[in-house]
Amino acid sequence: MVISTKELLIKYKDYKNQKMKIKTEVDKKVYYPLKKGLYETNRNTEGIFLTTYLMSPSYVSFEYVLSTTGLIPERVYAYTCATTLKRHTTKYSNIFGDYIYEDVPVYAFRFGINLIETTGYSYFIATKEKALCDLLYKKRIVNSIKELKELLFEDLRVDEEMFWDLDFEVLKSLIPKYKKKNLELLGKLIRKGKK
Repeated sequence: MVISTKELLIKYKDYKNQKMKIKTEVDKKVYYPLKKGLYETNRNTEGIFLTTYLMSPSYVSFEYVLSTTGLIPERVYAYTCATTLKRHTTKYSNIFGDYIYEDVPVYAFRFGINLIETTGYSYFIATKEKALCDLLYKKRIVNSIKELKELLFEDLRVDEEMFWDLDFEVLKSLIPKYKKKNLELLGKLIRKGKK
């Protein structure tokens, strides 16, 4: 269960030095620090469950989703997440994992994500189509379909067969929300088709 310092100060209100009590409980491994002012009570909690608690609003996306769905071959060790908080890249590390938060456009934020709920936790995660759009949004701008293919299939190592099996109707609905050349070229590529 995620708990804040504010909640712990209330819990330990009868102690003379509540902050020292919290520190003692952290040392005893009753609470595990997530970031300043936030703790988890269960050491066995899966790191992905904590993504929304570390920064909200956010959802899991980018390389993490592309890796877990097999679209890229590399194993990704950090939870890569999208946010709209205009903080550029924000990173957290704790015993549950490494977390990286990057901005996406506000207009694109709420589309192509699913809510995952499990006992006591909930988080949002992008579809593979949305994760690909998010990743192309943050990558260097390319100027042609040829350069986009190089970026996709050589630099990012996107599995070409899996790429052509993506839901292009979903992609077509997402692309205009980003207003970026990489995404416009992605739209042209999928309209052109596999050749």
